[in-house]
Amino acid sequence: MTTPYPFTAIVGMDDLRLGLLLNAVSPAVGGVLVRGEKGTAKSTAVRALSALLPEVPVVSGCRFSCDPAAPDPACPDGPHGPAGASGGASRAARMVELPVGASEDRLVGALDIERALAEGVKAFEPGLLADAHRGILYVDEVNLLHDHLVDLLLDAAAMGASYVEREGVSVRHAARFLLVGTMNPEEGELRPQLLDRFGLTVEVAASREPEQRVEVVRRRLAYDDDPAAFAAKWADEERALRERVVAARGLLPDVRLGDPALLQIAATCAAFEVDGMRADIVMARTASALAAWAGRTDVSADDVRQAALLALPHRRRRNPFDAPGLDEEKLDDTLKEFGGDEDDDPGPDGPGGGGRPPGDSPGTPPQDGAGRSDTPTPSDAGEPGGDREGAAASAAPSGSGEQPAARAAEPFRTKMLSVPGLGEGAAGRRSRARTEHGRTTGAQRPRGTLTKLHLAATVQAAAPHQRARGRSGTGLVIRRDDLRQATREGREGNLVLFVVDASGSMAARQRMSAVKGAVLSLLLDAYQRRDKVGLVTFRGKDADVALPPTSSVDAAAARLEQLPTGGRTPVAAGLLKAHDVLRIERLRDPSRRPLLVVVTDGRATGGPEPVALAARAARLHEADGTASVVVDCESGPVRLGLAGELAAQLGGTAVTLDELRAESIAGLVKDVQTTSRRAA
Repeated sequence: MTTPYPFTAIVGMDDLRLGLLLNAVSPAVGGVLVRGEKGTAKSTAVRALSALLPEVPVVSGCRFSCDPAAPDPACPDGPHGPAGASGGASRAARMVELPVGASEDRLVGALDIERALAEGVKAFEPGLLADAHRGILYVDEVNLLHDHLVDLLLDAAAMGASYVEREGVSVRHAARFLLVGTMNPEEGELRPQLLDRFGLTVEVAASREPEQRVEVVRRRLAYDDDPAAFAAKWADEERALRERVVAARGLLPDVRLGDPALLQIAATCAAFEVDGMRADIVMARTASALAAWAGRTDVSADDVRQAALLALPHRRRRNPFDAPGLDEEKLDDTLKEFGGDEDDDPGPDGPGGGGRPPGDSPGTPPQDGAGRSDTPTPSDAGEPGGDREGAAASAAPSGSGEQPAARAAEPFRTKMLSVPGLGEGAAGRRSRARTEHGRTTGAQRPRGTLTKLHLAATVQAAAPHQRARGRSGTGLVIRRDDLRQATREGREGNLVLFVVDASGSMAARQRMSAVKGAVLSLLLDAYQRRDKVGLVTFRGKDADVALPPTSSVDAAAARLEQLPTGGRTPVAAGLLKAHDVLRIERLRDPSRRPLLVVVTDGRATGGPEPVALAARAARLHEADGTASVVVDCESGPVRLGLAGELAAQLGGTAVTLDELRAESIAGLVKDVQTTSRRAA
């Protein structure tokens, strides 16, 4: 559902407006991803875009929005006859919103399995992909979208069509749409595969200028008082902007993208080491759209520069802890080397006549008045690499004062940690669970709408009743109560709660650097397995929730990087704090099973009777059935094995830092070769 709030009334955010308008001019750009903090009118701007799109001619009565000039020959509502033969009508371009919690059937459509089996009829109910064909598909909080829906979106975006295949019944229809997503990075990042599908990305943040904030409030209040009058006030500007979009679309086929501009595009993508060739293609299309938007037929170096600032930042991320962004000095040097003019004015004429301050780009986080970035830098966020010299201070006795924060060691690939048993949580990649996707393990009567038919079980249920139902032909007489739902087993995401010992004993022998590297490795693993993560730390006399459970692993990495060490070791306080966190999370999300990861050397020294208190706290987790792993950080020739005792009290397992590492591929190959030689 679109908002009547006029697009022209949106204050500031010039890059967001430009990115959306370029996609309106050239849908082939591939959509836009809007990243930013909450309350910055991301959704308002996107919903207002549909009012600027030209009307769409469609075949009358076609549920799949076929173009009368070129109808889809495989349309389920067809055939529509040769081009131009079908009756046509025009309608406004649709903006279809995909809810985060939508089902697969709602996205791709659903087949009436009962009619398909009994009558051989393809009774197909179109989904959101069909509704969005030749329009906009909008996903709010796209980073929270379930993996199986992401996979379907990727397939449709890549092929321009949606396929529904179940039990030998196949339906295909065209699904070409403008993909627009909004997200708050604090809630987690996107999978790289989906991130690359967005043509452009823009960063938005609330203005720090009082005058602009006042104008935002003034316009919002005016809209709330009288939406119709507010829309009428901006109608002329809205109409002019729509006409400019139509004119730019008409001019786009005449825009010339010469070899010099193509060379600059290729050189820029190569210089920034982006993966694949999609970035080059998107940059070329964006530069052409920029020229058409400015009313020109030749692509300039400025167009290439602006296209790079919109199309490359999100393609340079190598892991979830990398901050998106682009080195503008390097960009200018590359363009200059391959024919750019260093005196060119950076940035074309965007909508609203505004622009960013010098040095501010859509791929870099907004800055406050003092020039400070609102987003942590890679070093703040725990990016792997960089200077490792300032590691933990050595040989600090237990009970000593606070030590400087240690840098994390290089991350590594970890062993698979999972929760035993069979869960029913959100789809992920860690522990076994009953899910909508995965291998079929059995059948049951459907609860509600049938989504995955178990064909053999359905036939087996219907077979004994065929004579009583008067079967006379070759067809099977199927009733609704014969249908059986396939039960499937896949993987779920868990809540991985880290309880990290930050006491003085962990600072000794630069141990904290290795510990942070291990936790960082586990965070990377949690990101890949679609887990939620939380962080509890304990030192001195108490424990703190450094990060409540969240989907943002980079936020956890930032907290970890800033973690100081020092003081005694209140293991009991850390376990009790973790117990409180898990108790609250069980009420919020009872289906998500927790995995407690305690990182310590086990030397409980904080509070009266510290060892006994730690044992009692550990038994609370065991009584709740919480799956636990203790990462033993003890080092040196003399080891007390206290972490192993703590793991036994938790009812979990203990692993050392070395055992946490997964075997390298080289090691596996060597073992295979050794085994083969022995067998020979």
